Amino acid sequence: MKNIPLLRPNAILIAFISVATIIASSYQAFTQEYKIKTIVIDAGHGGKDGSTRGLYSTEKDVALKTALHLGALIEASMKDVKVIYTRSEDVFIPLYERIAIANNAKADLFISIHCNDMPSYRSTIVTGYRKVRGKRVAIKETVYRKSTSTHGTETFVSGMGRVNEQDEAIKRENASIFLEDNYKENYEGFDPSNPENFIILSLMKNTFRTQSLKLAKYVQDQYVNVGRIDRGVQEKSLAVLARAGMPAILTEIGFISNPDEENYMNSEEGQKEITECLLRAIENYKKSIEG
Repeated sequence: MKNIPLLRPNAILIAFISVATIIASSYQAFTQEYKIKTIVIDAGHGGKDGSTRGLYSTEKDVALKTALHLGALIEASMKDVKVIYTRSEDVFIPLYERIAIANNAKADLFISIHCNDMPSYRSTIVTGYRKVRGKRVAIKETVYRKSTSTHGTETFVSGMGRVNEQDEAIKRENASIFLEDNYKENYEGFDPSNPENFIILSLMKNTFRTQSLKLAKYVQDQYVNVGRIDRGVQEKSLAVLARAGMPAILTEIGFISNPDEENYMNSEEGQKEITECLLRAIENYKKSIEG
């Protein structure tokens, strides 16, 4: 067999470096003017999707109250930021419509607010006794209970299993580039349909994940600063975040199955503290992104 030498290895290397440089410079040009202008706040559940409850309140109601308070706080403190709600009343909004609202609005952040809950477990209790053939026999009943001691906050970002679902959202959002005046000058020749630029889309997708993790960390840090229990930042395969064309998080503000946290989340003081934590996290994130 005839040995065939590698053709122009130096030329191949130079070509690779050139493509990488073009991609890096194009991506930098595309993102350097990034500003936080629109935030979509999603109150979890709602309407018929609202069975999770504590002793006296439901997750859907607490989430809505918190979302509306947070939105008002953002509008009062960040005059240059527009706030959009996925729902402002007790209605059911499908998951795909929630993130579609954010994508269609070209939102810069998506924040979904939820309350945590412990799953029920089966337990057997003795409700009485009876005599059977002269013997005392316990009367047992199966009941379902929840742990009421679990507490703390945690914030989720879309897990790696969902990252590929962002491709479609990114492509759709970038298609609007062609509608802009002077788009060639604005984006220095960035072409969403160019195979080379598809790599840039992948970079953007990974940037969304990285920035989502960054925002989630800021949120958890603020919770910790006011004494909340930190259950950490986690990546999870969540449908509501999967197709986000922007950094997106889902934050669990406390356990509604814990009576103390249920009281805290429903109280005026608790609402103020939770929403101020979220506002400070958003402000810190905005500062880190915009410089």
